[in-house]
Amino acid sequence: MARAVLVIADIGGYTKFMRVHRVNLAHAQYVIAQLLEAVIDGAGRKLELAKLEGDAAFFYAKLPDSGDPQLDPYARAITDIRREFVRKREELTLDRVCNCDGCVQVGALRLKFVAHVGEVAFQKVKHYTELAGVDVIIVHRLLKNGVPAPEYVLASDAAHKHLPEDIRSLMSSLEEELEGIGRATVHFVDLEKLAIDKPEVFRSSWFGRVWGWIKMTWRSVPYFIGAKTSCEGFRNFAPEETSPALPAQPEPEP
Repeated sequence: MARAVLVIADIGGYTKFMRVHRVNLAHAQYVIAQLLEAVIDGAGRKLELAKLEGDAAFFYAKLPDSGDPQLDPYARAITDIRREFVRKREELTLDRVCNCDGCVQVGALRLKFVAHVGEVAFQKVKHYTELAGVDVIIVHRLLKNGVPAPEYVLASDAAHKHLPEDIRSLMSSLEEELEGIGRATVHFVDLEKLAIDKPEVFRSSWFGRVWGWIKMTWRSVPYFIGAKTSCEGFRNFAPEETSPALPAQPEPEP
């Protein structure tokens, strides 16, 4: 067992449309994949990717076995992740050439974080490292909460007490019932209160936007033909029904 900080970056916002067809789903799959790549890039070397979980990325970083862990680098990593997420979301919005719901609603997508500090076991499975233990369960239970904000950082009590004072001073506390765990005090801050440097975003040329649409369509082919299932494992997206695939058309250049 080793002590670690555990962070989940969770993308949501697609639950607003429920009547979808294969184009919507396939393009939503592509959009989330692009945003998850930005999330991973934003984490840099501060946080290690444990695994992708549908529309979320699960990160960890090992901590010293003793002493007071300093979480300031990981708090900064969350800010960096959010900046990259915002940059990529705005880029996808500006470069959009498709009118399907999966593309139109990119700007509605939001990012939330949950963080916890605890003991984990590292298990090697082929080329992957799996994390196990009660604290891994706890950080996932934190995703189901009553935080009154669309974008936030939610920290367990174990993580909260080691956060930098400037962040802790912005946080509010509440009691949550964690399934299978029991009552717990958690602390959250609306991401709007955590200032980030506004990323520079430039619109691609018309050719660049059309080429981006071609790449998206090509990568979506396995989902169009049913070889893969779109949005499988997305915890924030549960469409009620699907209808046959329809070709997505680029928007004409204004």
